[in-house]
Amino acid sequence: MKTNEKFQSLTDEELVEQIVKTKNTLLFAELYDRFSGVVYNKCHSFTKRDEEAQDLTQDVFLKLYIKLSSFKGNSKFTTWLYAFTYNYCVNYVTRDTSKKIEQNSRPIEENENLLIEADDFNLFQLKVDRLKICMELIAPEDKMILLLKYQDDASIKDIATSLELGESAIKMRLKRAKVKLIQIYNEHN
Repeated sequence: MKTNEKFQSLTDEELVEQIVKTKNTLLFAELYDRFSGVVYNKCHSFTKRDEEAQDLTQDVFLKLYIKLSSFKGNSKFTTWLYAFTYNYCVNYVTRDTSKKIEQNSRPIEENENLLIEADDFNLFQLKVDRLKICMELIAPEDKMILLLKYQDDASIKDIATSLELGESAIKMRLKRAKVKLIQIYNEHN
């Protein structure tokens, strides 16, 4: 459904502000038109099944309509929406596959510094096909934060704001997620 052209000229943040103020479903339809494809792709990356990703996308937008007033404008709306979608998908996957996650997760070695001190260079050297496989083996929370940072190019500040955590907590979670990913990658030669 294509919405009114006057709504299309609004920025994402202006659109959200108007939706929160007026509860206008036509405005929300514009928001849906702008972001349903992106949300679907994020959901599909978790489920790998079209129908399930479509259902999750609808669920995300239903929940989004209710929670939209919690967007405070401290970050870009797209960053907030990505985090919202990731969190929803993580909860969905965790709820349905918590035992698989436990089996696939690996404890962080006390000696984690050896793999990370080379900064992010190690991550960029990994072969894409193996990296995709390994991304499926790490916990959804780790996958989420790595994708926000490296796929969506979100800043530490934006991730911290979206997840309502401190920047140091985000840096530590990123570091731990990178360690886990590199460990799994090295184990799957």
